[in-house]
Amino acid sequence: MLIYMIRHGQTAWNAEGRLQGQKDIPLNDTGRKQAAGNGTAFKGILGTTVSDFDFVASPLGRTRETMEILRRAMGIDPLAYRTDARLVEVSFGDWEGHTLPELAAQAPERVEERRHAKWNFIPPGDDAESYEILSWRIASWLADVRQPTVCVSHGGVFRAAFRLHGMGEEEAANTPIHQDRLLRIDATGMHWL
Repeated sequence: MLIYMIRHGQTAWNAEGRLQGQKDIPLNDTGRKQAAGNGTAFKGILGTTVSDFDFVASPLGRTRETMEILRRAMGIDPLAYRTDARLVEVSFGDWEGHTLPELAAQAPERVEERRHAKWNFIPPGDDAESYEILSWRIASWLADVRQPTVCVSHGGVFRAAFRLHGMGEEEAANTPIHQDRLLRIDATGMHWL
């Protein structure tokens, strides 16, 4: 298995520290530059093997825009990729659109609960998920990967992939997820490029 994972470029909510989840927030100018930079890097990494790869993205707008900018920078058809709903970000339920300091002012005990058990914490809201629940979706997607793949997704999806590849819950839930670097997953493990 060979997968290159890319987190979508920065959005205004990322810059503000807002929990984005499944809200469809577009890239900002920094995010577009990050996506183009990742595309330039990929062009050098994949070279003539690009046709061997499946390109797949979360269906949210910020991941699709990242994929299209990345593919354009690689010099290939920006629209020749597919989406998979299993790659959508974790749902933060009623907390989406808020910063943690805002939430701490409203529900300090819940924010503290999340801080102590981030991997299994489920925010309020009917559609909210924990990272553990998200990992079930990502395990299903990983089981279906049949060829070398380039995947554009979200920070939570990276966290699930970390956990599914042996990282402990606390580390998987708290490791920084870069928007301007590529993660390679292969038989030897996971490597930031």
